Amino acid sequence: MTFSVTILGSNSAIPTLTRNPSAHLLNVNERLFLIDCAEGTQLQIRKFHVHFQRIQRIFISHLHGDHFFGLIGLLNTFHLLGRKEEIHLYGPPQLKEILDLQLEVSLTTLNYPLLFYPLSFSGFNLIHEDEKVTVHSFPLLHSIPTCGFLFREKTQLRKIRKKILTDVDIPVSERHNLKLGKDFVDAQGRVFRNDELTQDPPSPRSYAYCSDTAYTESIVPFIRGCDLLYHETTFMQNMAASAREKLHSTTLDAATLAKKAGVKKLMIGHFSARYDEIEPLLEETRSVFPGTILAEDGITIAI
Repeated sequence: MTFSVTILGSNSAIPTLTRNPSAHLLNVNERLFLIDCAEGTQLQIRKFHVHFQRIQRIFISHLHGDHFFGLIGLLNTFHLLGRKEEIHLYGPPQLKEILDLQLEVSLTTLNYPLLFYPLSFSGFNLIHEDEKVTVHSFPLLHSIPTCGFLFREKTQLRKIRKKILTDVDIPVSERHNLKLGKDFVDAQGRVFRNDELTQDPPSPRSYAYCSDTAYTESIVPFIRGCDLLYHETTFMQNMAASAREKLHSTTLDAATLAKKAGVKKLMIGHFSARYDEIEPLLEETRSVFPGTILAEDGITIAI
C-alpha cells in the first residue's frame, strides 16, 4: 500500500524561485491528504502532476499566512472545476470565519460540501479515522495556537502464504478468519496454527508533521518512534537567539528532538529565505541526528 509524502513547499514565510512556503501532500493508498496550503500551493500541485480531485482532506496547522493563504484559491479552483465530492477541512476555529467571509464577499456558493472540523490546541486528539489510517493532532509551541499532526497506518490483516493454499484445503469462507489471526481446523479435526498458514503484515507506518514550533519536549510522547518526522528548521544554530525570540527551531533543536523521540528518520524544512543554499542546514542537523534528509520542493519520500 502506498504511504508517501510529496513536498509542495519547503520554505518559511517568504517564497523563493525554488522554494515555496509550507504544503505537504500525504498519499495513503491513493487517498490524498493536504497538510497546510501556502500561497501558490495549487500551482505546485499542477507543477508536480498531482490529481486535484483525489484530495479529500485538508489540515491547516495554524493561521500564519504562509500556512493557509493558498487555501481559498484552491477551494475556489475545485468549485470552478465542477467538483461535487465533499472536502473535509481541519483547522483553527477562526479559519471557518475567514473562509465564510471570503466566500460571502466574492458571492461564491461552492458546488460541493465543505465540512469543517475545528482543532483543539490541548492534548492528543483523534481527528480522523478510516479503515486505513488514523490522524491525531497535538499542540506545538508557537506565537499563535498551532497543531502538529500524526498520521499512522492501521495494522493490516495477516497475509495467507500462497503455497499453503495448494497444500491445505482451506474453504474461502475460512480465509478471512485466517487473516484475523485465527487457527484453522480442517474437516478431519486437524488444527493448523495460524502462524503456519499466514505471515505477519507489514509494520504500520507513521508520519509526524511539526510545522512552526520552538523546541519543546512536550511533543516527544506523541511522535515517539515514528517512521518519518518532519520538523521545522527555520534557522541554523548560530541564530538560536532569533529562533527563541520568534518561537521557531534551529537545526540542532530539530535533531535533538528527533533523537530524544527515537524517530527513524528526520526531514527538515521551513527554511528561512535568508539561506540561498540549504545543504549547510542539513550538515549541521546530521551532526546530531545522522538520519536526516531535506524537504525539497517536488520530492516524494516513500515512508
